[in-house]
Amino acid sequence: MALQAVAFPIAPGKTEEWRKFIGDLNGARHDEFAASRKGLGVHERTFLQSTPMGDLVIVTLEGDSPGEAFGRFVTSTDPFARWFIAKANEVHGIDLAQASSGPMPELVVDSAG
Repeated sequence: MALQAVAFPIAPGKTEEWRKFIGDLNGARHDEFAASRKGLGVHERTFLQSTPMGDLVIVTLEGDSPGEAFGRFVTSTDPFARWFIAKANEVHGIDLAQASSGPMPELVVDSAG
């Protein structure tokens, strides 16, 4: 299994809106979220990190090809994917499709070797 981690800043003043978005993923839209990630072949975990420079979201994707799965997701026409991407773009102030075309984060240390 491969692991990919990506950090996204939350746009200033958007943390509460982001929390509502996450509330939907943990609540009313959880089944769609879980089915989406299962269909992509990844397990997603998301963390909120508050910093003096602002809030960040750290997303991990674990699966056979998490980078490829992320790319497929952001170009999907599935209604759940379109809703998710629109909400993510609102709270992060970035276009996830653009983010997926750039370089992925570089693994620089791994305690397993």
